[in-house]
Amino acid sequence: MENMLNIKINGMSCTVPYGTTILEAAHQVGIEIPTLCFLKDINEIGACRFCVVEVKGARSLVAACVFPIERDGTEIFTNTKKVRESRKRTLELILSTHERKCLSCVRSQKCELQKLCLEYGVDNEGALDGFKPVYELDTSAAHMVRDNNKCVLCRRCVAACNNQAISVIGANARGIDTHIGSPFELNLAQTSCISCGQCIVNCPTGALYEKDDTQKVLDAIGDPTKHVVVQAAPAVRATLGECFDMPIGTDVTGKLFAALRRLGFDKVFDTNFGADITIMEEANELLDRIKNGGVLPMVTSCSPGWIKYCEHYYPTELAHLSTCKSPQQMQGAVIKTYYAEKNGIDPKDIVSVSVMPCTAKKFECGRDDESASGYADVDIVLTTRELGRMIKSAGIKFTSLPDEEPDAPLGRGTGAAVIFGTTGGVMEAALRTAAEAITGKELENVEFTEVRGMEGVKEATYKLGDMDVKVAVASGTKNAKIIMDKIKDGTADYTFVEIMGCPGGCINGGGQPVQPASVRNFVDYKTLRANALYENDKSRPHRKSHENEDVQEVYREFLGEPNSHKAHEILHTSYVKRSMFNK
Repeated sequence: MENMLNIKINGMSCTVPYGTTILEAAHQVGIEIPTLCFLKDINEIGACRFCVVEVKGARSLVAACVFPIERDGTEIFTNTKKVRESRKRTLELILSTHERKCLSCVRSQKCELQKLCLEYGVDNEGALDGFKPVYELDTSAAHMVRDNNKCVLCRRCVAACNNQAISVIGANARGIDTHIGSPFELNLAQTSCISCGQCIVNCPTGALYEKDDTQKVLDAIGDPTKHVVVQAAPAVRATLGECFDMPIGTDVTGKLFAALRRLGFDKVFDTNFGADITIMEEANELLDRIKNGGVLPMVTSCSPGWIKYCEHYYPTELAHLSTCKSPQQMQGAVIKTYYAEKNGIDPKDIVSVSVMPCTAKKFECGRDDESASGYADVDIVLTTRELGRMIKSAGIKFTSLPDEEPDAPLGRGTGAAVIFGTTGGVMEAALRTAAEAITGKELENVEFTEVRGMEGVKEATYKLGDMDVKVAVASGTKNAKIIMDKIKDGTADYTFVEIMGCPGGCINGGGQPVQPASVRNFVDYKTLRANALYENDKSRPHRKSHENEDVQEVYREFLGEPNSHKAHEILHTSYVKRSMFNK
């Protein structure tokens, strides 16, 4: 039995396990102690000193986020005059070196620093004057901008990068010159950054943000010579509502397509269609490798952050990667080949836009060998956040929109495609198709629950006919490293492996709506988002990719069989070995 302690917080009695932090204990009794640097299990360093509280008998204020309760009868005070004055002075010191351009900042109204200043009555007039360093923006990476003028040195971005086992940023210099940068002051594009964007979604201010491509989209829509089409990824429907203050985990599928149509796109498609084609190609590629002695285990290739990680950190293992393009790129390739041919449109006149939960997609669309028509499969990538801003700017009342369907035929998808947006979803979708292909029998239960959940690494073995298929699922590149080390040293006995670059998969991608630390520390937001996708899957009339009649038609009319020569030319790609210091 745990050693339980009786304590008091602001005069309220409660019982907590020995070693519980004051922050956790306060949350238990309904008190939110404000934090700035703290992220549970990621950045528990007590550096910003904003969460300070009084403990009876202690000589000074203590950091609630890291102070363990180890004594029965401990009395804690979270809102005294001394505490509030200390927090206010901390804010004033932070603002003394902060670029205070809140009106034009992309994080305005979603900024944790701004919220705290409002709550504690700190404004520009109250900020201390002193030395204010000026930094040039780092715009070198394809996916993001780093603005150290708005950095508060909380180190949450550094911790997120370390948690991904990438570690290409850290605190450089000392004293007043301390700033976040890369080794040897390299720009981000010169490092082995994988564009995952986890630094962005964990940043409390506007110091990190995705490159905004919304104007490019608006310009294309306004060009009468261009046919502008858009696709939206599975995970976007589970998170876009958060941009409009809807509860986490709200499925806004119908409103998503209604909003895109009102923005003026010529055609509105669903990346679910591309995901179903991906399964057709990937499952058949796996079966071919199994039957013909190909390289095993085969590893999924849907996550561009993971792909770039593999190219940088495991360049000798690239043969394990499926050669399938990602659903985004497959959808784009089909749009500029099959769709263009069927509708008599020159692919050079098509502007292919995607809405993705992922900042790495901005890098992916510019990769080599991603232009099946002779033109880029996808021209412009928007994150979920960018789409949210576009909808607001256009005056579209998102929460009041009716539910609408995407355009046929490239807008129809199955339940298997929907669950691509969460860790384990690609594996489950592939198993639904591969199992029937191997056994020749219809599945009685299409749910492979062993590969579901937010654990970093999951393993399972399935008996498919006479074959034992051992699979592994990893999300976040720190966990990918565990799997890849086994593959590299020859101890992995898997047949098929799914890896997603972001912890939890696309539902927690670097392009998703930002949630503050108060949510990240105490709410299982990843599971809430994932559940929206699983419920969507259950509601679909077809839950297996090979049941998608529109996909079947594209193969009959254009591609031939899965993994045919033509399918390979259009739907498959190649990879490159990268050093640790190139892009």
